[in-house]
Amino acid sequence: MDDLSLERIEISGPTLASLIQRVSSSPGDVDGLIFGQIHRILPSNLSDDSPADSVASSSSSSGQLVATFTSFLCSGKTVSFYDPIGRVDSRRISSLGVDSPDRLLGWFSARRKSANRPSMRELAVTSSLSSQFHLPIEDLENPNSTTNMASSVFFLLTTPLTDQLIHTHEYRAYQFRSSNHRVEPRSVGIVNIGPAFRGHYGSFSPKSGFPPLICEFRSSAMNEDCDEGSLSAKKQALNDQKEIEALAEGLQVGDLKRLVGAEAANYTGGIEEMYERMLAKVESLASEVEKSSARVYEQENRNRKLRYRIARTGR
Repeated sequence: MDDLSLERIEISGPTLASLIQRVSSSPGDVDGLIFGQIHRILPSNLSDDSPADSVASSSSSSGQLVATFTSFLCSGKTVSFYDPIGRVDSRRISSLGVDSPDRLLGWFSARRKSANRPSMRELAVTSSLSSQFHLPIEDLENPNSTTNMASSVFFLLTTPLTDQLIHTHEYRAYQFRSSNHRVEPRSVGIVNIGPAFRGHYGSFSPKSGFPPLICEFRSSAMNEDCDEGSLSAKKQALNDQKEIEALAEGLQVGDLKRLVGAEAANYTGGIEEMYERMLAKVESLASEVEKSSARVYEQENRNRKLRYRIARTGR
């Protein structure tokens, strides 16, 4: 297996937010596994050079490898699937309930109040993991390709050594290179919805599940307190929910899965049109508020003049 190099590592905004929330809610340092896909993306053929030079450059250039971080599995502790010296135990990984071992992209480590650089043990864990697991490279130009790549991605999250008002977490992504036995930093791209990312969603189909959302169940005493809420507050909440559903115009949470896959381009366009209609409604409401405010101001002026006339007549 060749020691291939990644161009960058991409992660969606919701996945990154879910990971940070999971790390923040943990009582201490944690680690876990990350899942995703590796794509080969061909560079653009547009060039200002002559056609001959353009053909030569395009034929000589190979596609860029991009790793997409789609989900994670947090163990809730450290040294969960490896021993204290960094040797990975595949049986421990199986005991964590990994559904898609063929989509294992690497692992992550979250430390508090420490420097944002890999430790010697984290280097050993990444080396051991990449030697035991690998995943296929998806090539749209050559779908029958069977090239595999080691699970060599390491994602590190830390909190600052001192309390910072600017940010609460720092994160970095690394790739382990077996050729020099080192972890090399890789750029991290945050993928969100928008025109600039339609091509990404159009060529992407998720194979691993979304990260689970941890919900805290309230005690019976707290439930009784909630049941004692006023009827008017419940009616107001119901009315607010109806207004939100009216603005959403039939958009359901379950439909968000259509943001990835073949229907992504059409569906993201529909969402953008829905937002445009919502903005138009907001602008219309703002215009009505301005007009009503102007009428109220005019009425106040009339009332002021009437009071002034009545006061003069009374004298």
